[in-house]
Amino acid sequence: MSTKHKNFLFTSESVGEGHPDKVCDRISDSIVDLFLTHDPQSRVAVETLATTNRIVLAGEIRGPKLITPREMEQAARDAVREIGYAQKGFHWQWADVQIYVHAQSDDIAVGVDASGNKDEGAGDQGIMFGYACRETPTLMPAAIYYSHKILRLISEARHAGKLPLLGPDAKSQVTLEYVDGVPVRAARVVVSTQHDESIGQDDVRELVRPFVQAALPEGWMPEEKHFYVNPTGRFVIGGPDGDAGLTGRKIIVDTYGGAAPHGGGAFSGKDPTKVDRSAAYMARYLAKNIVAAGIADRCTLQLAYAIGVSEPLALYVSTHDTNHVDDEKLSDILRELVKLSPRGIREHLQLNRPIYKKTSSFGHFGRDPEPDGHFSWERLDLVAELKRAFGL
Repeated sequence: MSTKHKNFLFTSESVGEGHPDKVCDRISDSIVDLFLTHDPQSRVAVETLATTNRIVLAGEIRGPKLITPREMEQAARDAVREIGYAQKGFHWQWADVQIYVHAQSDDIAVGVDASGNKDEGAGDQGIMFGYACRETPTLMPAAIYYSHKILRLISEARHAGKLPLLGPDAKSQVTLEYVDGVPVRAARVVVSTQHDESIGQDDVRELVRPFVQAALPEGWMPEEKHFYVNPTGRFVIGGPDGDAGLTGRKIIVDTYGGAAPHGGGAFSGKDPTKVDRSAAYMARYLAKNIVAAGIADRCTLQLAYAIGVSEPLALYVSTHDTNHVDDEKLSDILRELVKLSPRGIREHLQLNRPIYKKTSSFGHFGRDPEPDGHFSWERLDLVAELKRAFGL
C-alpha cells in the first residue's frame, strides 16, 4: 500500500472457513497436523480439491507408515464436519473421498536433508514477505484486520448455535477511507453469507448487521447505501457444492489483504521445511517485532531462498521512511538475533508441531500466540533485544 497519497480508499477481503478454497486449506492442514502429531520430522505437501460431495487429496509425504489412507480420509471428514457441512450437496459423512498421495521424491529429499557438513536446505526456491504496521492492535493492516474480524464473529456465533439460519460459506470486504495516511472509517462494507432458503436478503442483512457493528470501531459503519449484504439477493447453495475449491487459492486473504507484497507461495498443506510457509512466518515475526520495538512505524521484510541451500540468498528490510534507526544496521542485527536457515526458523518458532489447522481460516497473521505453540510467529519476544541493540 503506497503512502505517497495521504487521502485514499483501500480495500481488503476475507473469506470464511466454509468458503470452498478454505475448506480445502482446512483439510490439507489437517493432514499436516496428522503427520506431525505422529512424527515431528514428517514431510508433507498435500493439496485438496473439493466439489459437490467429492474430496480429492493429492501430494507427497515422508513420514510414519502407520498413517493409512483411511486415517487421512477420516481427517478430511473431520475437518468438513468441524466447519459445519452436513448439506445435501456437501456432507462430511457421505462425500466421496479419493486419496492420491505418494512418497516424496528422492531428488527433493536429497537437497533438503542435512548430511555430513551440509545443513538442512530449503525445500524449494522462492521469495517470502513479512509486514507489520501500527494501524491495528495486532500490527496488521486495518482493512484485512476488520474483514477477518467480521467473519470470525459470525463464525463464533454460528458454532454457538446463535445463527442457525446461516451456513458455513461466507465472504467479507471492507473499504476504508484514509485521511492523512490514517484509516478513519469504513466507506464500504460487503458481506455475503450462505443462508437457509426460508429467509431472504433483508433477514440476512439484519442477522449480519450487529456483527459488523461489533467488529468495526465506534462510528465507523458506512452509510446504509454502502452496506451491502448478499448483493445477488440469494445465497442458499454454497461451499464446494456451489463452487469447486482448491488448496492455496486465497494467499492474499491469508496474509495482508494486498497491503503488502506476497511472494506467491501458498501455506496450507505444507510442513515447516517448506520455506513458502516457515520463512513467511519468520518474515512476519521479524517485521512485527521491529514495529513493536519502536524501530519503525511500518516494515516490509523479504527473504529469498534456493532449493537445497540452507542460508537465505538475501534479506531485504524496508521501513518506508518511518525508521528511527539505520536500515542497513537493522539487517545485520536481525541476522545476529535469529538463524534464518530452514532449520533455524523451525527451531526458533518451534514449528514442528501440529499447529496448522487453526491457520486455515481468518488469516495466518494478526492472531494471538497460544501457549501450545499456535501462532508462535506472532510473539513479541525479540522486542527487548532489538531495543537494546539500538539503545532505545
